Amino acid sequence: MNKLNVLLFGSNGLVGSSLKNILKKSDKVKSIVSSSRKDTDLFDLEQTRKIIEKTEPDVIINAAAKVGGIVANNTQRSEFILENLKINMNILESVIPNPKIKVINLGSSCIYPLNAEIPIKESSVMTGILEPTNSPYSMAKLSAIEIGRAITQQHGHEIINLMPTNLYGPNDYFAKNDSHVIPGLMYRLHMSKLQKDKNFYIWGTGNPLREFLHVDDLSNAVEFLIDKETNEDILNVGSGEEVSIKELASKLKTVIGYDGDVLFDTTKPDGNPRKLIDTELLHKLGWERKISLDAGLKSTYSWFKENFKNLRF
Repeated sequence: MNKLNVLLFGSNGLVGSSLKNILKKSDKVKSIVSSSRKDTDLFDLEQTRKIIEKTEPDVIINAAAKVGGIVANNTQRSEFILENLKINMNILESVIPNPKIKVINLGSSCIYPLNAEIPIKESSVMTGILEPTNSPYSMAKLSAIEIGRAITQQHGHEIINLMPTNLYGPNDYFAKNDSHVIPGLMYRLHMSKLQKDKNFYIWGTGNPLREFLHVDDLSNAVEFLIDKETNEDILNVGSGEEVSIKELASKLKTVIGYDGDVLFDTTKPDGNPRKLIDTELLHKLGWERKISLDAGLKSTYSWFKENFKNLRF
């Protein structure tokens, strides 16, 4: 087997950090060039072209993106669509001269319509209205899929778009307001524990169901696919398990050791009642997730405590 040279964009984030660790251990990989904004401005087409020409990769993994929680997505709408469009356009345009380069582009399950049938299949893409609060980000990711399809049809490239469910794990962004569900709750519960708060409040009823995937499981899916041939250009990556926000909060309370009461503010909105993706296509290729939610929450909180002083809030 010929080992592969990999160029990883977005190497310092939640996904990029995990990918570096997983790919370094892979017997499929000869070398990894880990690129970040420190060495390459992906908003600049020429800089993007130069690093690809210089490194001569067999595989490009695009984990670079502007990401954030609901508040950030809804208040920085221009930045989310423009910055993500620039990143995706420049990477994809830069590979056109070399159709031998395989591209694995990381997206998000938010690309799917608001009212898509559950579990959400890849075929649901572009069949309905997007969730309004993050539609600019979703449109940027959808545009990357369409650009990739155009390049594949016209120039013969292999471009795979992975759509993970809600991710969590080490190197996530832990904060009070702008984080995703797990890092946000973990940070707030940890602070309530330190402050000995008697009550901890969560928006909504706690009844909505969500699916979560440890970031290392996504990275294992990428490693699994770097040498696989598939006719699918969109593949969902999920755990296949749903947990209510109420049950998630209970698990986190136990992991963190918070002694107060977790209460739900039912005057606040719940959001979507369910959001579960269908991972059957990836399972048929032979991939399975390895990390349970309970184990993932414990290991993530251990990392959080060890790195608490160095985290940016």
